[in-house]
Amino acid sequence: MAPAEAQLMSSTARSRSRTAANDDDDDYPFYDQTTPNLELIEFNPKPQTKLKPTLAELLKRVEDSQTTPTSHHHRHHHHVLELGLPNTSLPPSSYPFVLSFNDLTYSVKVRRKMSFPFKTTSPNESSGDIAGPSINNNNTKILLNGISGEAREGQIMAVLGASGSGKSTLIDALADRISKGSLRGSVSLNGEVLESRLLKVISAYVMQDDLLFPMLTVEETLMFSAEFRLPRSLSRSKKRARVHALIDQLGLRNAAKTVIGDEGHRGVSGGERRRVSIGIDIIHDPIVLFLDEPTSGLDSTSAFMVVKVLQRIAQSGSIVVMSIHQPSYRILSLLDRLIFLSHGQTVYSGSPANLPLFFAEFGNPIPENENRTEFALDLIRELEETPGGTKRLVEFNKSWQAIKIKTRHQNEALTINVPKLSLKDAISASISRGKLVSGAPNDTNNPSSSSFPTFANPSWMEMVVISKRSITNSRRMPELFGIRLGAVLVTGIILATMFWRLDNSPKGIQERVGFFAFAMSTTFYTCAEAIPVFLQERYIFMRETAYNAYRRSSYVLAHSIISIPSLVFLSLAFAATTFWAVGLAGGLNGFFFFFFTIFAAFWAGSSFVTFLSGVVTHVMLGYTVVVAILAYFLLFSGFFISRDRIPPYWLWFHYISLVKYPYEAVLQNEFDDPVKCFVRGVQIFDQTPLGAVPASLKGELLKSMSRTLGMNISGSTCVTTGTDILKQQGITDITKWNCLWITIAWGFFFRILFYFTLLFGSKNKRT
Repeated sequence: MAPAEAQLMSSTARSRSRTAANDDDDDYPFYDQTTPNLELIEFNPKPQTKLKPTLAELLKRVEDSQTTPTSHHHRHHHHVLELGLPNTSLPPSSYPFVLSFNDLTYSVKVRRKMSFPFKTTSPNESSGDIAGPSINNNNTKILLNGISGEAREGQIMAVLGASGSGKSTLIDALADRISKGSLRGSVSLNGEVLESRLLKVISAYVMQDDLLFPMLTVEETLMFSAEFRLPRSLSRSKKRARVHALIDQLGLRNAAKTVIGDEGHRGVSGGERRRVSIGIDIIHDPIVLFLDEPTSGLDSTSAFMVVKVLQRIAQSGSIVVMSIHQPSYRILSLLDRLIFLSHGQTVYSGSPANLPLFFAEFGNPIPENENRTEFALDLIRELEETPGGTKRLVEFNKSWQAIKIKTRHQNEALTINVPKLSLKDAISASISRGKLVSGAPNDTNNPSSSSFPTFANPSWMEMVVISKRSITNSRRMPELFGIRLGAVLVTGIILATMFWRLDNSPKGIQERVGFFAFAMSTTFYTCAEAIPVFLQERYIFMRETAYNAYRRSSYVLAHSIISIPSLVFLSLAFAATTFWAVGLAGGLNGFFFFFFTIFAAFWAGSSFVTFLSGVVTHVMLGYTVVVAILAYFLLFSGFFISRDRIPPYWLWFHYISLVKYPYEAVLQNEFDDPVKCFVRGVQIFDQTPLGAVPASLKGELLKSMSRTLGMNISGSTCVTTGTDILKQQGITDITKWNCLWITIAWGFFFRILFYFTLLFGSKNKRT
């Protein structure tokens, strides 16, 4: 290492140590730490550092700078929320938020593996070396084991550890992403237990993966997030100004007009994507921000910029809690508190500045020029591989923490007690400073838990924003709809040329029935393309609904509505391509009924596939299930075997077949004319071996049949009408209009099932 660089690192470390001395939890401000006996000295607390401006204050500056001098007397200052500070005249910053967690314990059942021939392996054999120490005799793996600590407003608390140490699990536990019945311990804010509903309002969670719509620009992505998160009372211009202030805070000004991009479309860089992911969750300026490894997959410069942004967010008045795998020296200088985990247990909790003293007293001093976190993680890994594991380090940390707690109590006894605000009053005070724009209480005089709105906007507003976002993203990928339209048109053209101008002969009847069966089944199969649509949005949906960006019902209704125009266009294209080319009956009225039936089939098929995409989480598995079930629907539709011939134990499947109802509807539309004749006189022999005999002999056969039956059957006598064909197909119990309404009702039924699938199957919580 160069001497200048070593001198700079040493100077930075000394500066960091002086900064850490102000932390009342990690150091001892009442004692002279330059002497080995920690002599009591006079305590002169330094004035509190002024917090960096909140987004609301940044927004105010933006608006003030945009105001011209001529309009000075008519200037409108933007105050996001005007709420007084109840029961006190002190500034809100006098009451910083403290997120405390005590004795968090979480365990899961480990499945016992089966080996051939059906031999059950022991827990130790199935768990592996790393998980071994965390599995007890009850075959339960302990992921968190008595974790305690706290995170303060204006600071970044980082959770570190090797893979599988419990970093993400701890973040999930703090963010209420683990079921209450499975997690033991308590999480409180300012000494009051956090309710799940309130935590969703005041916090945000940034997942490890960047889940964004690829064809939206950075500015559009943040603007849509603002439309979801910010209340309707804010005008669109103020929301846009807030987005611009956030873009500047995130350092994304140069990429504001660039699309996010994906594998097939070039977009922003990885670091910019990560900052956009953070931005969409902090647009409403939450009080608590959780992040799961926000620097993973980034180079050192991008990772440092991301953590630098998090530092600015924390200094604006937020609590930032993040997990990180192995921070660099520069990133370490931005962190305020560290928690090292090993197999779900705390091996260190405190300031980065105290790491050398901690490991020196443990007996493993950190070399002078070594990265502190790298040394700590390497030592923890070495201890994990020893027979005793990290038990000795865990016990040493407990004794270390006990000394700190004792010293903190002594410090608190010597300080002046400041009147304490309740949690709701503290939140209201924070809101009055511009924090938590969407969390304004409905009743400012009684800011109870129920007074904080669950959602920032009404349902209809959410539907408008969801629809606009989806249309904008889809409009920039026209190839998706173009491929589906091409498939429908190609299928229609093939059917039109294959069944060109069918006649009313007995063969023509069979060909019409075959055309209708294939056409109806094709409409359902072409709907299978909807499977990846929701699967691609699934985790975006889970992230957004986990913290109440919008209602699940709004998502279902919006996507149902925006799907209708494309289904209408596809139905019209298919009906216009085939109806007159095949020579179907009914004229203009018959065409419109055929069109509505095709649309109903598309609607039911799209809804069915959408429901399955909410149940099946893998694209290839989804295609397999859809193709199989649609094949069963076609089998029991009545085309291959009529309803009267279906075995009684399979008759129920006939009535739940989606293909049955549109198939019967178009058959009745074609053959419901009781006057129209399809088989006359000698045509009754066309489907028999007698069809090859001369016409004169057929006439003699008709005369013989007439004498036998006692009725006159000539060559022009109508033998089979459309009604007779419907009876032969077993279509007698439901009218064509009822078939149409039932098909449409199936679509609504599957949309409702899709909603319940999202409601109960997308909780985004561990059990």
